[in-house]
Amino acid sequence: MKRLLPLAAFLTFASVGPAHAQLFGGDTEARNQIHQLRQDVQGQLETTGRGQLELAMQNEQLRAEVARLRGQIELLTNEVETLKQRQKDFYVDLDARLRQIETGAPAARAGGDPAAESADYEAALNLLKEGKHQDALTAFDTFLTRYPNGSFSAGAHFWAGNAALQGRDTASANKHFNAVLQNWPQDNVAPDAMLGLANSQQAMGDAAAARRTLQGLVERYPQSNAAQVARQRLSAR
Repeated sequence: MKRLLPLAAFLTFASVGPAHAQLFGGDTEARNQIHQLRQDVQGQLETTGRGQLELAMQNEQLRAEVARLRGQIELLTNEVETLKQRQKDFYVDLDARLRQIETGAPAARAGGDPAAESADYEAALNLLKEGKHQDALTAFDTFLTRYPNGSFSAGAHFWAGNAALQGRDTASANKHFNAVLQNWPQDNVAPDAMLGLANSQQAMGDAAAARRTLQGLVERYPQSNAAQVARQRLSAR
C-alpha cells in the first residue's frame, strides 16, 4: 500500500504539469493581446488628438480670416460713407455758388409760373443731392421740356449733365453740357459745363478730346475757377 502512494503522487504531478504549462502559456498570449490592444487604443488616441489639434488650428485660422474680412468690410464701409459725404458736400457747395449766379437770371417767360418752376427745379436738384442720378436726370429732362426757355434752363442742363455723368451716361452728359456751351456761352455756369464735358470725354476713354476741351476752357474762360482746375490737370499730364 505504501508503495502505491509515491506512484499516485507522481501520476498526479505528471497530469498537472501540462495543464500548468498550458495555463502559463495562455497567460502570456493574453498579455500579448492586451499589450496589442493598448497599443491600438494609444494609436487611435494619438490620431484623434492630432485630428483635434488640426481642427483647432483650422478653426483659429478661420477666426483670423473672418476678423480680417470684417476689418476690410468696415474699412470699405467707412470709405464709401466718406465718398458719399464728399459728393454731397460737392453738390451743396456748387449749388450754393450757382444760386448766387442765378440771382441775376432773367425772369420767367410771360404766362409762366415762377413758383412752380422753382419748385420743380429744386425737386430735381434734391434728387441729385440724394445720389439718385437716373431719377434726377429724368426730372431735369422733364423740367426742360416743361420750361424750355425758363430762367433755370442753363442750370438745369448743367445739372442734368452732371446727373448723367454720375450715372455713366456719357452720351446724355455730352448733350447737356454742349447745350449750355452752345446756347448760354456767356452764362456763369458755362465754364463748369465745359469742365464737365472734359470729364465726360475722359470717362469715354477719349483722352485727346478731353485735353482739347481743357485747353479750350483755359482759352475761353481764363479767369474762372474751372479754368484753374483745367490748368492743374493739363500740367499733370
